[in-house]
Amino acid sequence: MYDDILLPTDGSDGIAAAADHAANFAEKFDATIHVLSVVDTRNRFESPTSGLSQEAWDDAEAERAERAVADTVARLPDDIDVETSVVDGVPRAEILDYIDETGMDLVVMGTHGRTGLDHYLIGSVAENVVRRSPVPVVTVRLDG
Repeated sequence: MYDDILLPTDGSDGIAAAADHAANFAEKFDATIHVLSVVDTRNRFESPTSGLSQEAWDDAEAERAERAVADTVARLPDDIDVETSVVDGVPRAEILDYIDETGMDLVVMGTHGRTGLDHYLIGSVAENVVRRSPVPVVTVRLDG
């Protein structure tokens, strides 16, 4: 039923909960988990008076994404097949593109449960993926 499971990660502390759910599905269906992190190319801090240069932002984001993938893979059982990928772009768009391009059967992803102003300003990658994904999406609250 599920041969390929996408597990997007941003390196959040709570990713273990989503990784556990993905591992349960993978064990039950003998599936491969695809751990994906997106180097967010939108530099929200670039301005003439403050923030980071685009190059500094890109470097920091690339390091974060690589670390997020490595940390997430380390949380998965050794007997599960895992593939990893780090891509550049806007997280919600890149996750949806990955689903389409690789033929994922299921997505298991964390959600921070932001509400109010935080949700309005930051948005929700998980919400966007749930609304637009052509395959089932299991969301796992990361902040307890």
